[in-house]
Amino acid sequence: MRYRGAEIDAAQISFIRQTIATHPSLSRWKLSRQLCEIWQWKQANGALRDMVCRSLLLKLDRAGEIELPPVRRTVHNYLAHRERPELVMADGRPVVAPLAELRHALEFRAVRRTPEEGLFNSLIEQCHYLGYEQPVGEHLKYLVTLHGQAIACLAWSSAPRHLGCRDRFIGWDPAARKRNIHRIAYNTRFLILPWVQVPHLASHVLGRMAARISADWEQMYAHPLYLLETFVDPSRFRGTCYRAANWIVLGYTTGRGKDDLTHQPNRPIKEVLAYPLHRRFRQLLSE
Repeated sequence: MRYRGAEIDAAQISFIRQTIATHPSLSRWKLSRQLCEIWQWKQANGALRDMVCRSLLLKLDRAGEIELPPVRRTVHNYLAHRERPELVMADGRPVVAPLAELRHALEFRAVRRTPEEGLFNSLIEQCHYLGYEQPVGEHLKYLVTLHGQAIACLAWSSAPRHLGCRDRFIGWDPAARKRNIHRIAYNTRFLILPWVQVPHLASHVLGRMAARISADWEQMYAHPLYLLETFVDPSRFRGTCYRAANWIVLGYTTGRGKDDLTHQPNRPIKEVLAYPLHRRFRQLLSE
């Protein structure tokens, strides 16, 4: 069988059965982690691919290929039952000035897993028209501040697996896409806070962001980025700041989403824009 792009053969399934029989006291959690260690199922940053392995074990159990030990504890799924971000009061003093007067005072702070993450989540929930959504997979969150006052927020996450206009733009084949999709980051949220009135700030922030995000990503996840992408809803926005920051218009989404089964549009069609971070991005993403 194939699972998440990997071939799972009879020998591996037999090994799982043998491990369960030899160590009947292992919990499902410990079994999964032990298999990850043996098979070296690890992310680029060294973290075990524990959730992927547990999903595989559950699928094999349901198919009758193995018999998992009984469930010993019920883990609360905080993603499925998460509460909305708590309200955090922000400094809302008006910021009105030419970009030239403040550009050198701007500070970009990666706030994931820091005390400022709550402020970021709250600002997105209160001020972004889409609200806050917890990213899944690799992701980073940034606050842009001026003398300590938050003026912008940016969120980046793992890129969608399939995106026709992007895949044609890169020119990679399906195998290369599976190997290298993690080297693309998707700009899921970009917010200039409503009390900020600084012409050309948005495109300046995007340019500064593009200059540092690959190094930050490599520090967190042990691999660089070669391309950035985003979606723009043309019924609401023109994407002017992205175009001014030299992002490239690739085309449009199909409006079907990643889990589509009907092949019919079921959500707004978005414009797709991208920004290469390396002059040889096509070659690097196709290797």
